[in-house]
Formats: sequence, structure tokens, C-alpha cells
Amino acid sequence: MKKLLVANRGEIALRIMRTARRMGIATVAVYSEADRGAPHVRFADESVLLGPAPSAQSYLRIDKVIEAARSTGADALHPGYGFLSENAEFARQVAAADITFVGPRPHAIEVMGNKLAAKAAVADYDIPMVPGFDEAVRDVARATEIADQIGYPILIKAAAGGGGKGMRIVNAAGELSEQMQRAISEAESAFGDGAVFIEKYVAAPHHIEIQVLADTHGNCLHLFERDCSIQRRHQKVIEEAPSAILSPALRRRMGEAAVQVARACDYVGAGTVEFLVDEERNFYFLEMNTRLQVEHPVTELITGIDLVEQQLRVARGEQLAFTQDELTIDGHALELRVYAEDPSNDFLPSIGTLTTYQPPEAADARVDDGFTEGMEIPIYYDPMIAKLITHGATRAEAIERMLHAINTYRIEGIETTLPFGRFVCQHPAFRSGDFSTNFVARHFTPDAVAEQDQQVSEVAALFAALVFERDQQSLSYPTPSAAWRNRRS
Repeated sequence: MKKLLVANRGEIALRIMRTARRMGIATVAVYSEADRGAPHVRFADESVLLGPAPSAQSYLRIDKVIEAARSTGADALHPGYGFLSENAEFARQVAAADITFVGPRPHAIEVMGNKLAAKAAVADYDIPMVPGFDEAVRDVARATEIADQIGYPILIKAAAGGGGKGMRIVNAAGELSEQMQRAISEAESAFGDGAVFIEKYVAAPHHIEIQVLADTHGNCLHLFERDCSIQRRHQKVIEEAPSAILSPALRRRMGEAAVQVARACDYVGAGTVEFLVDEERNFYFLEMNTRLQVEHPVTELITGIDLVEQQLRVARGEQLAFTQDELTIDGHALELRVYAEDPSNDFLPSIGTLTTYQPPEAADARVDDGFTEGMEIPIYYDPMIAKLITHGATRAEAIERMLHAINTYRIEGIETTLPFGRFVCQHPAFRSGDFSTNFVARHFTPDAVAEQDQQVSEVAALFAALVFERDQQSLSYPTPSAAWRNRRS
């Protein structure tokens, strides 16, 4: 592997390129017209324009991405996450072009890319599943029969895709028809496939995912868990590793289950197996993400392993250089996704110019970003600006370091999720570990953030006044003598 094309943009493209450069691998960036001056384009050894700003005309154009690899002589391609990263046809065409795809084989992507197919693939491995019917449903009458058998509340989920799209909670029979139609419509719009299925809704769960890693020599292991329960609209905002609720025994059982899921589809590379954990600490398989996850840095910080490096080494045909028994958890890590969103306005996108952009410079904070001061936040892509990650010897220390990093992260010109991150890290439910995926619905209100911001401003003003008074006292002088005045005149 001599030259790697990164078929992505923003912070993840830059993050992948940094590891590739450290490994002595040249890099190629691709970009749309909206990203012409982006940091990942400037960092790469070479860059290729794909097309206009809309992703359908640039980052999602398989033909243009592969042609960019061919024209630059790239012998490998990393898809990052999002865009084409879980497109089996893309992986197939990359391989057909004699380019190494840094990721799993097309078969694994296809199987795990459909939740119903994924459940069927792992059915023989005695892995717990959420009670439900593993069949595609489009008819309201059939959905009603299933819901009556399962019992309300139920969860309608799109068979294809993820990210919370095509997902609806139904609490009573009178809501079913409307929510069913909405789920089908959203699934068709997002994934081109309106198939949905129905599960029992698990109340107040933790969303726990297990990082797995497998090579082409039959070795497969897990790198412990991440807790991704702090979500809005079923999409993650804060992640941490390890989870505050898992015992060593439960961690081991879930890790073993995740490895079985990976083996069920002959998985290769880095992937994530997702579970729900209920209030009684029962766990249920949800799905597998056949790519690098946004939240992978927290795993890197507690294990000391660069997951992108491992992806590249596995793609080169190397064996994993460590075993399951050699992996240990070192401390605790948190990640906040810094989105260009307004928490006080239902987390709606906040588009504009980064008039001020100054990430924290603390040694105990890691910032993976893809923007610089003065750049525009484009409307065409995911609104994530950066990932803010902290690590500490304990969970409490990691939280305090996160709060310090949030308070020293200066972003102006747009609204961001930084205030939301502060709210979460200061909330007793989060600090105690007594929270679930319902955290936002139960605890968060725009007024709470506004009140918190007011308190922060008042403390900052008081501190500034105290500093000013101290400095005035230290800089006070006696009245100058007449001789001194004469020398100055």
C-alpha cells in the first residue's frame, strides 16, 4: 500500500490521512466545490475535484471516486464513514478496479446492512434479540396483528439504513397507522427501501456498542464497549468508554457475542456491533455497522490502539499483532460531537460562518476537526464540525476535563452543541450513570441550557472583576514626586 485515496471529507478524512502519513503512505483527497479550501484537501499529497456541492453529484458518485483513484495511481481506498462507506456495490467496484478497499468484503456489508438479514445471519449463535417479528412489513393490517401479539409499546424500524431514520415509537393502537406510514415514507426517502419491521420497545435502555477487529487470517477480537446513550432524534451526541453500567462479567459476555456476530458474516477489518441493555442488564443485539464509527477515538484512548492503523494493516494482509488477553482498559474517555446545531431550537442545523474558531489547547483534550476560522458551514452535509475527546484516570476526571475543554472551546458565528455537552456533563443523572437513551426527553429543555449559560456568564464576569481588582491593587503606585514629574514633562 503506497498511496491511499480517502473517499470522504471533513474531520474523518483528515484523521485518516494523518495516520496514513505517519505510516509512510501517500494520500489523495477528493472534494466537492463546496470543500475546495477545506483542511483535508490542503493536507493531502494530492487532491481531485469530484463535482458540485451536492453529495449526489460528488461524494456519492462511485464512478468519479474510482476514476480519481485510477488517475492518481492510488492502490488503496478508505471510505471513512457515511457517504459510500456501507455501499456493497461500491466496495465491489473498488475491488474490480484492482484497488484495495479498506473495509469488509461486499458480502458482509450486504448482510449487515439490512437489519433483518443481520438477524437471520446470527440466529444460530444464541445471541439475545429484542422480542419482535423478523419480517418486512408494509401493510398496516399485518402490523396491527404483530403489535397485538407483542404488546405495546412497540418500535417500528427501517430494515435498511440507520441513523434513526424510519424509526417510530408507538405507544397505543390508535397511533399505529399514522406512525407506520411515516416510518415507511421516511425509509423510502432515506434508503430507497420502505421495508420496516416491528420490535418490542425496550424502555429506558443503554445503547452499548462493541468495537470488533478481524484480520484475513481468522483472528477476531473485541476492544471493549462504548456507551452511546446520550442521543437526540435517535442519533448519538455524547459517547464514552468504558460504560459506567457494565460489570466485568457482562462486558465479557457482550464482547464474546460481538465476536460471534462478526464471525457470522466472515467479517474483516474494524466494525461495531450494537446492543440495547435494559434496566435488568439484559442485552439484545441491534445491528452491526460495517465501518469505522464516529466515536472510535474513545476506544483508541482507553486501549492505546490506533484503529485506522489497524484497518490499514489488515487491508495489507497483516495479522493482528495482539490477542484478546493482551488488551486492557486504561482509564475513561468521553467524546462530544460538536454539531452546528441549535440545542435551544430542537437541535436544528445552524448554518453560517465560523467568525471565531479556537479549539481548546489543553494537553488532555483531543480535537478531531475539519474546519478553520472563517470557513462556511455548508448546508449539503452532516453538520458535525468536530469531535471533542477527553481522557482521564477515572470517569469523574474525564468528565471534568471535558467541562474544561468545552469552556475553553470558542466558536462564534453559529450555534453548536457545546452548551448541550456542558449541560449533560453537569447533570446528576449523567454523572451518576443513572441515565438512558431517554436522557434528552427526561431531562433536557432549552430553558435549562439558557439558565446554565447565564450562570456561566455570571461566574465569568465575577471572575473577571476579581482579577481586575487584584491587578489594580498590584499595579498601584504612590503619588510621583515633583522631580519625577519634571523629568517626564
